[in-house]
Amino acid sequence: MREFNYLKNARIIGILYIIGTAAGILSVPFISIKNSPDYLIEIAGNPNALIIGAILELVMGFALAMIPAFMFPILKKYNEVLGVGYIIFRSALETCTYIIQAVCMLALSLLGAAYAAGTLDAVQLIGAGASLRAITDSSVNVFVFSTGALILYSAFYIYRLIPRWISGFGIIAVFLHIASGVLVLFGFQENFDKGSLIMNLPIAVQEMIMAVWLIIKGFRTAETKQCSE
Repeated sequence: MREFNYLKNARIIGILYIIGTAAGILSVPFISIKNSPDYLIEIAGNPNALIIGAILELVMGFALAMIPAFMFPILKKYNEVLGVGYIIFRSALETCTYIIQAVCMLALSLLGAAYAAGTLDAVQLIGAGASLRAITDSSVNVFVFSTGALILYSAFYIYRLIPRWISGFGIIAVFLHIASGVLVLFGFQENFDKGSLIMNLPIAVQEMIMAVWLIIKGFRTAETKQCSE
């Protein structure tokens, strides 16, 4: 029975990772409209882009926020402190950042419509748009996500819940993800889209490999090892 529960949780976690990563990747072409120099005009010409992007980002955020609920019962058997830390960063804090970013994108969509209609002062709209875009471009989510991911992959690596090459790959990929956030934080965002994509690609690939492993193999827990002997 215990083996079944562990495998069931592993499969749910794997599916949630796939849903979250897929939604995040699909949101990129819609969200990128806000990076245009004349973003308010671009948004006005395609008002549904940011709305779709915001919905996809929420899907990603909620899918990833559900993972700790299925992961904590397993982590607490090995290190409850890491389990609680994972819930705080990956569920509570990260979900809040996704919601804030989604709300800002919806607000940007409304600003674009108002800018095109010319019903409000253009200077004020541009100022408000710049503030909202700065929030959506903030690196806060990068560091919140990375902290939670490092907690998880460190636990996986230490307690061998999955093969160490997968968890080790995840730790390296997270540091690349952090590096991309640092570069954005220090003003290297312009003309950095391709470089950022390359630095963030490893974490997406790693999560998909891990998700497939969890769905097929599950966790290497003490209980499953005993049952297999």
